[in-house]
Amino acid sequence: MQTASIGRRFGAILYDSLLVFALLFLATLPFIAVRGGEPVDPGNLPYRLTMLLIAYLFFTLFWARYGRTLGMQSWRLLIETPDGRRPDFRMASIRFFAAILSWLPAGLGFWWQLWDRDGLTWHDRLSGTRLCFYPKDKSRTAAAGRPT
Repeated sequence: MQTASIGRRFGAILYDSLLVFALLFLATLPFIAVRGGEPVDPGNLPYRLTMLLIAYLFFTLFWARYGRTLGMQSWRLLIETPDGRRPDFRMASIRFFAAILSWLPAGLGFWWQLWDRDGLTWHDRLSGTRLCFYPKDKSRTAAAGRPT
């Protein structure tokens, strides 16, 4: 286990953003239908809260249940507590809102990893979790490719 690099983090963010945008698109359709096909007003509070709720549920449920999202799984990343467990729902919730804070000052909370002595981001520290990279097990990979 090693702390995930910033490149792997951003790779997983890219993958997950595609999934979240698809969910947000689908959730927008009823709002447009109610308006007779007209666009949703930018200041529509129920719409904004619905979009936030969908993103919140996507991330926190995946993190608390599996320790990773689908994008993180593709990059072999896993969120863990210091003792190697999956985060609980409270920790995942803190991580979600702290990650939003990490994005606000031009992503400084993510870039912080480059200077942090443990390679952690702001949301890692605030939630009491860390994002770990698990390389492929070379012996298992080699055994799987070996003919029997």
